[in-house]
Amino acid sequence: MTRVLVSADMEGATGVTCPDDVEPGTASWERMRPLFTGDVNATVEGLLAGGATEVLVNDAHYTQRNLLLENLDPRARLLTGRHKPLGMMAGIDLADAVVFLGYHTGAGEQGVLSHTYLGTGLTAFRIDGEPADEGRMNALIAEEHGVPVVLVTGDDLTCQAARLWAPGALAVAVKECVSRYAAICLPPGRSAELLRAQAAEAVRLLRARSDPAEGRGITSRPHRFELDFHAPHLTAAVLAVPTVEPNGPRGVAFTAPNATTAARTFKVCTTIAGAAMEDHFD
Repeated sequence: MTRVLVSADMEGATGVTCPDDVEPGTASWERMRPLFTGDVNATVEGLLAGGATEVLVNDAHYTQRNLLLENLDPRARLLTGRHKPLGMMAGIDLADAVVFLGYHTGAGEQGVLSHTYLGTGLTAFRIDGEPADEGRMNALIAEEHGVPVVLVTGDDLTCQAARLWAPGALAVAVKECVSRYAAICLPPGRSAELLRAQAAEAVRLLRARSDPAEGRGITSRPHRFELDFHAPHLTAAVLAVPTVEPNGPRGVAFTAPNATTAARTFKVCTTIAGAAMEDHFD
């Protein structure tokens, strides 16, 4: 049995280039939902062709109600909706491998729609002293559960970054970054070809190495997270979180005993920072 979790974000999906493309309720978001679902379906098809026996798709973008269930490959299952205990990584405890689909680069980095949780406000994020993004953070959670990241998809810079935090994963670039809001995009049919092929190969490679479930078990180690904000009032707000300490003129830092706790604390920090922003003077 080879069970695969697909953690599906939207910024790195085929055709997505601007904020409205990923903002629920906009006409652009409605237009991009079928393309996003198409990327997922092509990946599911490839995973199953490569030997996966179960595929669980976690809608991991924003409201987490973006994928079109009625258009989803019927062989997959969809985890949709908010307030999941592990957020973007919900379902990792049920998986033997994980795919990061539609991912993007982090705050302060080059890349299409680059950010880390907050669209603006967070200017840099580091884990254990290294530049980090949502992918690196989620890869640590996967590692903690003994689950390998086997495939990463997004723009070319996301795929490049993934070599550092998921060196054993295959990658598919569905677009080339021109700026934060522009990209050279592959048509959906071409993206689908690449996604199917690499997803199938990712599972074949996993199965060739060993029994995917062999040796699984939760392991943990401490991690230090550092967050830099663009304004001091956000730092002041986030310092209300237990274990969080000042770190530079507009930064905070904390150390957690494991990746899951660190990610949950990070989510609390960014939620508070987001709430502290003013609509017209953030």
